[in-house]
Amino acid sequence: MSKKIHFIGICGVAMSALAIAFHKEGWEVSGSDVGFFPPISDYLKDNNILFYPGWHPEKMTANGDPDIVVVGNVAGSGNAEFIYARKNNLNCKSYPEVIAEYIVQKNSLVCAGTYGKTSTTALLTFILKNAGINPSYMFGGLSLNLPVSAKIKSDLPGVALAKPGWSVLEGDEYKTARWDSRPKFRLYSPTHLLLTSVSWDHADIYPTEETYLQAFKDLVGMIPSDGLIVACLDDAKIKGVLTGNINGAKEITYGKDSAADYSFSQVEQTADGIYFIIKHAGVEYKINAPVLGEHMAENICGAFAVAKEISMEEKTVLSAISAFKGIKRRLEKRGEGKITIYDDLGHSPAKAAATLKTLRAIYPNNKIIAIFEPNTGNRKSQSIPGYAKVFADADEVIIPTLTKIKIDPKDIDQPFDGKKLAEIIFETQPQTVYIENDDKLIEYVKSNTKKEDVVVFLGSHGFRGMIERLVTANS
Repeated sequence: MSKKIHFIGICGVAMSALAIAFHKEGWEVSGSDVGFFPPISDYLKDNNILFYPGWHPEKMTANGDPDIVVVGNVAGSGNAEFIYARKNNLNCKSYPEVIAEYIVQKNSLVCAGTYGKTSTTALLTFILKNAGINPSYMFGGLSLNLPVSAKIKSDLPGVALAKPGWSVLEGDEYKTARWDSRPKFRLYSPTHLLLTSVSWDHADIYPTEETYLQAFKDLVGMIPSDGLIVACLDDAKIKGVLTGNINGAKEITYGKDSAADYSFSQVEQTADGIYFIIKHAGVEYKINAPVLGEHMAENICGAFAVAKEISMEEKTVLSAISAFKGIKRRLEKRGEGKITIYDDLGHSPAKAAATLKTLRAIYPNNKIIAIFEPNTGNRKSQSIPGYAKVFADADEVIIPTLTKIKIDPKDIDQPFDGKKLAEIIFETQPQTVYIENDDKLIEYVKSNTKKEDVVVFLGSHGFRGMIERLVTANS
């Protein structure tokens, strides 16, 4: 008889990945959420996962009580399924706890940082798989190379592995659960760490920059003496974070800085991909990959450094990089016609600014329109100054009605609304408008764009089907 597992908040990228991983291991899987958006909803459907809207204990227990109830951050104290699970002493776990129990291996490679962690985790997973290693893994996105975003077991019957016992994990700094304020990555027992960046984020959890940096300093302090830390030398805050290396783990640096152990240069980027050079120990490696953005050159350099330091063959590493297509919703080109349409998960100020900088480099003379929705954590009042100079590389900014799901109505510091956000951005980017109605927003874009203009949707939600409607109208 198969075991049962239920996910409260299944439509999160990490939760959906875990749900599918358990399904593929033969578990009976179900899930609930307050909203479902492509591509995650399609991902769940394509993998035959049972899910439903709202919180219904009778549906959660339709085939008997689950053996595990995975409780996402969407589940507040008043959530009916969570209340039932606690009242009946069901085995409730946060998804980082599930990862720690079912995915983390002896060699635990964790990719962490304010940005770049999803792409580097997916790339390193892809490299290890190409090298004959079959790691367990999890990352919070949909890979364009790998069929699933999480895998539980690192060994398969009849398969000889070059280096068994490896896991590759995206190390998120956000809190583990509503009842557990620890950063998720603290549960992953890291032995190898790729640290991409540290730029104050998640103001709802880290009220000051110091508290944010301390979380990463503590992470560095978890790496054992025989472990490995690969860190980006270009990030000004990382040097301070590395002082947390109390166990004397090996430190390797990467970045544009020529003083880095692995440095990259001569980046060329087009609408089809990037080309650059990585230099290490006097040897130059020519890199080409079908992904967009100079930031991806940085991510690839970091992953390359990790792969080399754990003795991966150069030929295998370079081959995997050249085939790596990236992650859905990471500057994903959704359509070309009258205009070019991109979809990107640039929901924080730093991520939105980086995405727009990349598009400006690729399209220096084209009009760029950014349709932006921040995530919940960056819509707190204390984060308002962070939007001041985000949109310098956009010619126009459109703010839609902000999605209200996954917001705690009891929170004293309520997120600001779309109109207020538009007013804030308008102070530094006068070409900013707030369009409350989705239909009017689509018509506005259609009426105010011409051939070769670029439209990019930036945000963590699905924009209520607006992307698909604009792509259809543009074809």
